[in-house]
Amino acid sequence: MNKGLSKKAEKNMSDDAMIEITDMHKWYGDFHVLQGINLKVQKKERIVICGPSGSGKSTLIRCINRLEEHQKGHIIVDGIELTNNIKDIEKIRAEVGMVFQHFNLFPHLTIIDNLTLGPIWVRKLPKSEAEEIAMFNLEKVHIAEQAKKYPGQLSGGQQQRVAIARSLCMNPKIMLFDEPTSALDPEMIKEVLDAMIELAREGMTMIVVSHEMGFAKSVAHKVLFMDFGQIVEENTPEEFFEHPQHDRTKLFLSQILH
Repeated sequence: MNKGLSKKAEKNMSDDAMIEITDMHKWYGDFHVLQGINLKVQKKERIVICGPSGSGKSTLIRCINRLEEHQKGHIIVDGIELTNNIKDIEKIRAEVGMVFQHFNLFPHLTIIDNLTLGPIWVRKLPKSEAEEIAMFNLEKVHIAEQAKKYPGQLSGGQQQRVAIARSLCMNPKIMLFDEPTSALDPEMIKEVLDAMIELAREGMTMIVVSHEMGFAKSVAHKVLFMDFGQIVEENTPEEFFEHPQHDRTKLFLSQILH
């Protein structure tokens, strides 16, 4: 792991960049899973990352909140560099919400208890205030009537909307989505994407790993294509889909667009 950037280098980072990744590498043993990643995400910008399985998409976004540790290069989130400093990692995690492919809800807790856990234990909010925030966010994803139920009583689409609401309860500045619809039945996908579109309209900074190309076309500011641990192509949705530059991107799009 490299030493942190110098104060001068940090000062030169873009003032309006929420996330800035510079020459970032990650290995699993001898496997070079991420190779020379450079990415800048501005405040309120929405990025969709696509690519074949094993291309490093999920690993990339998991490095942003230190669920995975990078070995080389720099990751700066809202002005804080990710190093081994536990306090800085906690600060970044407090500002970055993440929604996983599988919902990761506690099955023995009600929906509202799942949502209030973080605000009560991490933010130190009183239970009444945490519950008020939880209900506000459940209403935002149109699922407030399920507050007293348990996760097992909800559909997959409903559980994923609960997972989004749970992240919002921590008042994040950035939301990361790791293939949030890939484990859902087709009829449930739209309700989750609709909740994400609403977040986008409100100006949330978002990075979404997804093959939902309709979502990318309508919501993303930029679309990234990854392959073999590298960002192969990065462009606006219009240019990405209408005029892909790389042969590998063209092949990928021909396989997923019908």
